[in-house]
Amino acid sequence: MELQEIISITGRPGLFKVVAQGKNNVIVESIVDKKRFPAYASDRISTLGDISIYTTEEDVKLTDVLASFHDEYKGKECPSHKEDLSVLEGLLEKILPTYDKERVYKSDLRKIFQWYNILIKAGITIKEVEEKPEEKTEEKAAKKAAPKKAAPKKSAPKAKGGKPSSAKKSGPTKTGSQRGK
Repeated sequence: MELQEIISITGRPGLFKVVAQGKNNVIVESIVDKKRFPAYASDRISTLGDISIYTTEEDVKLTDVLASFHDEYKGKECPSHKEDLSVLEGLLEKILPTYDKERVYKSDLRKIFQWYNILIKAGITIKEVEEKPEEKTEEKAAKKAAPKKAAPKKSAPKAKGGKPSSAKKSGPTKTGSQRGK
């Protein structure tokens, strides 16, 4: 599962993934407790890939900030979102020094830490391990060189007499105009 598939719903704590889509809603599943419920069009739904954090320069995508968290904490949990606010501000400033302290709400600051921990506990990959370019080109060359297997052809089912059921019956056939005579 990728971060682009994870959603946040305003007014509901935690993170969710979309399971199914209905006519007027989507069925979502909580990442934490696996409970399912409908989310309607009136709910404000955002994917983690669409959320950005205000900085003094250019806004930074939340996925990039979470990747920085992953680097900083080496894929392990970060401090709880229930820590003292000054501690969380210091930690975020260490990871993202240009974040705008005036425009980033304190509740959003806590959400970043909470969401990171939720993703880590759920085992969701935050940062893809990049392969070396040499390995990628070798894999592509191996895939191109490998012969493709053809799917086996299915034969028509046989009727009781041993003939395929799609075989035509021999003999003259009557058309609609000849049947009435």
